[in-house]
Amino acid sequence: MARHYDLVLMLDPNADDSARDQIADDARKRIEDGGQLEHSDNWGMRKMAYEIRRRTEADYRYFRFQSENELLQQLEHNLKITDGVLRFRIFKVDPETPTTAPPTTDRPAAVGSDRPDRSERRGSRDE
Repeated sequence: MARHYDLVLMLDPNADDSARDQIADDARKRIEDGGQLEHSDNWGMRKMAYEIRRRTEADYRYFRFQSENELLQQLEHNLKITDGVLRFRIFKVDPETPTTAPPTTDRPAAVGSDRPDRSERRGSRDE
């Protein structure tokens, strides 16, 4: 029985554009050969929450697909040994779940950032 999955690739931003595209195309071809690709998206360069291999950004690629377990094993094996892949995650999802939208680029404001500046709170010393 085929199940639904999401694959998120985080590719090395220091790799050539053509190399990153080739990695994403290879993943797409494997999915299409062993399952059914439902949706794919290029989320572009995004800042990561923490450094991975001294990189602060990654090129994110997203795939939604249906497949059997054998394809997952092949994907995991190939992505683990592929140069240019910083991280990847495969999530099992409910078929009714809408495809994941790219994460927003805006970060939440820091705690207390809506407070007035210190000089505005105390007033000017020149007064």
